[in-house]
Amino acid sequence: MERVFTTEEANAALAELRPLVERMVGAKRILDQAEERRDESARRIAGNGGGMPPRELAALHAEVDRALTELGGALDRIRALGVVVKDLDSGLVDFPAVRDGDPVLLCWRLGEDEVAFWHGLEDGFAGRRPI
Repeated sequence: MERVFTTEEANAALAELRPLVERMVGAKRILDQAEERRDESARRIAGNGGGMPPRELAALHAEVDRALTELGGALDRIRALGVVVKDLDSGLVDFPAVRDGDPVLLCWRLGEDEVAFWHGLEDGFAGRRPI
């Protein structure tokens, strides 16, 4: 069964959640950059038939693997708290909650001071309303 948060519980969870979301966003940024460099190297190799030193290519693959491991670890810890990750790049997460007897999501994004918005299950970020 999924955890259900009150606004107070969601805000209290930010002390543990905020550094995990920072870690997630940072790992995603590093992963994107490493994958871009790896893909650009592969295009250069395919385009001119030239080679790339195996050590350099291995380092790029290792960087992608490290970022994936870091990202996966952060995601696992966030999910273990009962929080739903909505956007890896901006650090957008939702807390399952109940409002007036209906299931809703409390919405928080990295950089916000507190959990101050909610939306319906189908509304998404665009449907955010102040608590």
